[in-house]
Amino acid sequence: MGTEEEEEEDEDDEPRPSLLNFANSDLVFAGDVLIAGNYHGFNVYDISNPRSPELMSSVVCPGGQGDVSVVGNLLILSVEQTRGRLDCGLQGVAEPESAERFRGIRIFDISDPRLPTQVAAVQTCRGSHTHTVVTDPDDEGNIYVYGSGTGSVRPEEELDGCSDDSPFENPESALFTIDVIQIPVARPQEARIVNRPHIFSDPESGVIAGLWEGGDHGDDTQRTRVTSQCHDITAFPEIGLAAGACSGNGILLDISDPVNPVRLDQVIDSGFAYWHSATFNNDGSKIIFTDEWGGGSRPRCRASDPLDWGADAIYDIVDGKMQFRSHYKMPAPQSDQENCVAHNGSLIPVPGRDIFVQAWYQGGISVIDFTDSSNPTEIAFFDRGPIDAEELVMGGYWSAYWFGGLIYATEIARGLDVLALLPSDYLTQNEIDAASLTDADAVFNPQQQRRHRWPAEPVVARAYLDQLLRSEVIATAQAAALTTALNHADDLLASDNASDATAAEQLESLAADLAQEGASRSGTTRSRFLDLATTVQKLAERLQ
Repeated sequence: MGTEEEEEEDEDDEPRPSLLNFANSDLVFAGDVLIAGNYHGFNVYDISNPRSPELMSSVVCPGGQGDVSVVGNLLILSVEQTRGRLDCGLQGVAEPESAERFRGIRIFDISDPRLPTQVAAVQTCRGSHTHTVVTDPDDEGNIYVYGSGTGSVRPEEELDGCSDDSPFENPESALFTIDVIQIPVARPQEARIVNRPHIFSDPESGVIAGLWEGGDHGDDTQRTRVTSQCHDITAFPEIGLAAGACSGNGILLDISDPVNPVRLDQVIDSGFAYWHSATFNNDGSKIIFTDEWGGGSRPRCRASDPLDWGADAIYDIVDGKMQFRSHYKMPAPQSDQENCVAHNGSLIPVPGRDIFVQAWYQGGISVIDFTDSSNPTEIAFFDRGPIDAEELVMGGYWSAYWFGGLIYATEIARGLDVLALLPSDYLTQNEIDAASLTDADAVFNPQQQRRHRWPAEPVVARAYLDQLLRSEVIATAQAAALTTALNHADDLLASDNASDATAAEQLESLAADLAQEGASRSGTTRSRFLDLATTVQKLAERLQ
């Protein structure tokens, strides 16, 4: 969701209804627990029965926008609105400067999810619109959080060290920075800001305000915001990278030293109004950026709206640089009564494919295949239509994330939805089942990506096989022999004694043939053959 300041600057926009102060926002998952943030606090759900979540607790703690993350027994919550109070009170803060006001990140102990307790709070100059958890394998005693503040800068009389001076006049300005917050795992009450890096600076001149200066990009382009903030940063610690959606730019960061992120590259898109969020694919070779044209409260998916405005932009990462490949926007035109623009989503970990599930507010949910980053394609969708057929009422899906075989989505006005993917010509049941394999105690923070690795299971091999059959690149006889062998392996693995030398030898022979075939191919087909060969070989080893 765009900032209030951004909304006020849009001459086409209308004041937000007060209902937004209670809107449902982002999600995080920790095993059988789902936590849904909102502008008034957060709700904790038991999802041990995944298709029927049960509310465990609700924490009332106003402050917007309720971005959430979980690390161990700690819940991190973003707070940006000026009504936020240190004590989570409902009365707000009337004074322009007050020691009672809170804007930053709250930290809760959720070891008992039925009774979350606030244990720490870190004040920041611009509050926290969103935040990103970054872990350092060389520093297991601390959690690092990148706080992205998009609100106005607090007066120094309220929080020491805050300044909204031009960075050309004051290099200590709170503009043109992010907050790096260190949280000691054993002593979260000692959490503090340890750096405010200037990730937008010009590397040659050192000018802090070194990226897009705002304005339009020429004839028939829209007005864009100056790059003085990041709306959202997605970290992929395993590969040492983060992608920032930062007002007027998309940026790529080296986070090998989490306290001192370094910008590697930046891109501009003349169709983007406000770079909103970012998602890597599973191997970190691609990034999907989203554009929140209109701030999220306006109808921007009508037949008359440009397909590269309020859309996704897909980039390949080549030698540490981002190279544009394509735009994607949901293909079904929406009405004037539906606020609609690109918003939050996540990968669906189908082996052999890059698939993304994405919220579009009242535009519903798209499932997109971007394996070919130059030709993204919608392969599934869900759309329940407008809340009101006569006038625009703020609502729709804020976030849509895949977890444990289902799509969980926060509906701004209605609450929490759970959706299941159905097999089709574009997605088989084997692919859905392979994507559903997950650790029972898995934690999923959508802005902290981890590489998904699939176990050596027959269903994973079948998913690769389905893709080769769909592309008509595998011989019928080879596919039939592999299917028979996988069925036999399934039976053996389900029995008390899974050892079978003959079955293992047959799988090894099939794996060798698949590897040989893959070596003679190129591109995605090559990768699928080779990954299938590896999976079949590992199945053989399980049966030895």
